[in-house]
Amino acid sequence: MGRIFEVRKSTMFARWDKMAKAFSRIGKEIAIAVKASGPDPDNNPALRRCILNAKSVNMPKDRVDAAIKRAMGKDKTDYEEVVYEGYAPHGVAVIIDTATDNTTRTVANLRMHFTKGGGSLGNSGSVGFLFNRVGEFKVKNAGQNLEELELELIDFGLEEIGEDSEGNIIIRAAFTEFGNMAKALEEKGLEVISSELKRIPATTVELNDEQAKEVLELVDRLEQDDDVQAVFYNLK
Repeated sequence: MGRIFEVRKSTMFARWDKMAKAFSRIGKEIAIAVKASGPDPDNNPALRRCILNAKSVNMPKDRVDAAIKRAMGKDKTDYEEVVYEGYAPHGVAVIIDTATDNTTRTVANLRMHFTKGGGSLGNSGSVGFLFNRVGEFKVKNAGQNLEELELELIDFGLEEIGEDSEGNIIIRAAFTEFGNMAKALEEKGLEVISSELKRIPATTVELNDEQAKEVLELVDRLEQDDDVQAVFYNLK
C-alpha cells in the first residue's frame, strides 16, 4: 500500500486557501444538488455529500441552510456543470470543472487565463483520456487495519486505499461506484471527513522548478475564477 500524496506539494501551493472561494464552491454544489433531487438530505445523497464537505472546510451551518433556501427560492440561479480541457505550459494537461450561469462568460475567461499563462484552451476530449475519474473519500483514521478494510470494500468498487500526509485514510473508488462506496462507509460506521469526485492523471509530466512554477501560476489563476469548481492536471 503506502501513502497517497497530492500531486502538488502544500509547501509549493495551498489549494483552496481562501475560505470565501471554498464556501462559494460548496454553495454552487448545494444549488445543483437541491435542483436535481430536492432539499431533504435524507433523500438526496448529493446534498448529504455537500453538507459533509461544508463541515470539512468549517462552513457555518447557517450558511449551508441559507444556500439550500436560496436553491429553493424563486430567484435561484441555475448553474450548469461544464468541463473544459486544455494545456498549460510545457505540455501539462489540464481539466477544469465549472459551475456557471453563463457559459459565454466562462469560456472567454478561461481562454484569457490560458493565454496569459502561456497555455491554450482545447476542445472537448483533447486531454480527458489522460485522466481517470474516481470518487475519493477522506476517512478519519481510528486505528483501522487497512488490509482488512481493503478486503471489506473491494466489493463496493474500491480501487485504491492508503493514507495522506496527515494520517487520514484515503479511499478511492470507481466513478460509477461512488454511491455504493458512500453507502458502504456509512453502514460500517466510518467517519467520513469529506468526499468528492476527482480526476487522477494516468501519466504525469515531470518539469524543473522554474517550469513547474509557470504551470502552478496558471492553475492558481484558473482556481481563483468564480466559475471554476476544481482544476486537475498531470504535473508530477
